[in-house]
Amino acid sequence: MLKQRWTKVLVFVASLVPIFWLCWRAWNQNLTANPIEFITRYTGDWTIRFLVLTLAVTPLRKLLGLPDLIRFRRMIGLYAFFYGTLHFITFIWLDKFFDVADMLKDVAKRPFITAGFTAFLLMLPLAVTSTAGWIRRMGGKRWQLLHRLVYFSGIAGVVHYYWLVKSDIRLPAMYGALVGVLLVYRAAIWAMKRKPRVVAQRPATISTGALRDNP
Repeated sequence: MLKQRWTKVLVFVASLVPIFWLCWRAWNQNLTANPIEFITRYTGDWTIRFLVLTLAVTPLRKLLGLPDLIRFRRMIGLYAFFYGTLHFITFIWLDKFFDVADMLKDVAKRPFITAGFTAFLLMLPLAVTSTAGWIRRMGGKRWQLLHRLVYFSGIAGVVHYYWLVKSDIRLPAMYGALVGVLLVYRAAIWAMKRKPRVVAQRPATISTGALRDNP
């Protein structure tokens, strides 16, 4: 138990390294000639990285035979939301200074902003309902259905990144390929579960741990 606790602490601290590094660069005035653009890109990059890591937990734990990996998925997902929130705040505060009219004008001219905002909004209910209490309140099927939004958030994030960079699409293409592979994996698992079984099985009791393994 003590080893498991320290492992979670290690993952927690490791997930904070990107923001510590950003703060260190800011303290040393090393945010390039365009600090706002640098912070926006930096927080956006880490948002999509944590989203991909969140999606990869379930396949990795099954393929590698490491069931304990599921204990880190909620934390990683919340960090994706954390960096996504920083990314969004950078845009509405540092870039637009809460000028709603200017933001709406940007949305109309730049579809990538709409895609990014969609990805962020899709993460919001997932972050709110990530606790064990919400799992119990919502019930198994509804909670599972809601948390499949993480895949749509990942797709919207990739589209946002692709439309943003315009020319050098290597990174968004890589993230898009990863999200695509993870979607194909989930689709294959879903198709296998849909196959009729010869021997009928007794219905199993849904546990909180099992629910967290589904999206």
